[in-house]
Amino acid sequence: MDFTFTEEQQAAAEAARGVFAGVEPDAVPSPSLVPGAVADDFDRALWARLAEADLLSLLLDARHGGAGLDAIALCLVLRESAKVLARVPLLESSAAAAAVQAYGGEELKAALLARAGRGETVLTVAANGRTGHDPAELAVTARQDDGGTARSSEAESGGEWILDGVQTAVPWAHTADFVLVPAHTTTDRTLLAVVPRVHPGVGLAEQISTTGERLGELRLESARIAARDVIDAEGAWEWLRELLATGTCALALGLGERVLAMTSEYTGKREQFGFPVATFQAVAVQAADRYIDLRAMEATLWQAAWRIASGASGALPASGDVAVAKIWASEGVRRVVQTAQHLHGGFGADVEYPLHRYHAWAKHLELSLGPAAAHEETLGDLLAAHPLG
Repeated sequence: MDFTFTEEQQAAAEAARGVFAGVEPDAVPSPSLVPGAVADDFDRALWARLAEADLLSLLLDARHGGAGLDAIALCLVLRESAKVLARVPLLESSAAAAAVQAYGGEELKAALLARAGRGETVLTVAANGRTGHDPAELAVTARQDDGGTARSSEAESGGEWILDGVQTAVPWAHTADFVLVPAHTTTDRTLLAVVPRVHPGVGLAEQISTTGERLGELRLESARIAARDVIDAEGAWEWLRELLATGTCALALGLGERVLAMTSEYTGKREQFGFPVATFQAVAVQAADRYIDLRAMEATLWQAAWRIASGASGALPASGDVAVAKIWASEGVRRVVQTAQHLHGGFGADVEYPLHRYHAWAKHLELSLGPAAAHEETLGDLLAAHPLG
């Protein structure tokens, strides 16, 4: 498979490197040194620079003011953002806008997409379910207020959907304008509701992530959402979920690459017995193993992103490629930061040194992706349902 990037994709990555060049990860307080969240809001100044560079509208069509690029371009930008631990809802807002564009109605697109591309409206996604271990689409129920007319009649009449349930660990929930919430109906369909942050029947409780960022527990109690703001299209949630997972793998790759570079720089300067420790075989072998991890993470990431971007068919559904990417990203990012901590010695445990924050973010990404064993089971089920022979 040829994973050569197009000129447009490379231009997006280059623009991202320019925007993120001045971001200093150690400028944010360590989550271990503050009693609550490290900040009340995301980095609005950086968000504005991303908007000026047209990096918030990468996936949007030209008619919505976007560049019309694909998941690969987004992952290239996310990879750069993770190298500096950029505190912005780039993945969530971009993915949510892409889902609205692909599956939403024209009225919803007109209301959200152009503003989201300019950074004026911020979107996020509730993807963790009630506990973080159960399917997100089963954590919220959706019912029609008239007792269950047909879907077409509901849409034409401009009726409402009533949502009840809880979603945990919603990223940027306290500062986003809208949350895309998956919900299941009595007929076992999965909807995507665009829920305003401030709305009758919508409540938020503060949660703090491993990184020290604010998350939100979203509580829906008979929240009424207009039919025009509900996406009732087959495959919409599955597509959005896979895009979010692939984007998270891109974040893990970028973070891992930066951590390995930090480790290489440190071991090249740190001397023991009169020689840099990087010249010791035991150190070199560990660093080489982590380099192999990163290359595997990269190859599986681009395979998954390509499947999502192209919609190409294969022996397995695209979810199989996403599962493989998640296996490598979840395991790989953990091994990279653990090795970095080991090779930095006591210096790596200093909470005032940037590696401490990278370790916290890596753990958060690992938890977000879920355990590799679960993805291996998913892959096994797919192989059983789609025999390759």
